[in-house]
Amino acid sequence: MCLAAPALIVEVNENQAVVDLGGVRREANVALISDPRPGDYVLVHAGFAIRKWSEADVKEWEAMWRNEPLDR
Repeated sequence: MCLAAPALIVEVNENQAVVDLGGVRREANVALISDPRPGDYVLVHAGFAIRKWSEADVKEWEAMWRNEPLDR
């Protein structure tokens, strides 16, 4: 089973980006993302950024991952 996880884009070079996944830096293909830029959050699955996420989306995912109640 593969898990998609949110990551922060650190740098972009054409269709490749360096992303930060909870303190670990990896390369991800960003060809599927419109106008990827450093500072954007993206959902990464199998080495591909598949969707942009907002900071609120990331916080909600982190809370669910840690099984914490959501502040709504």
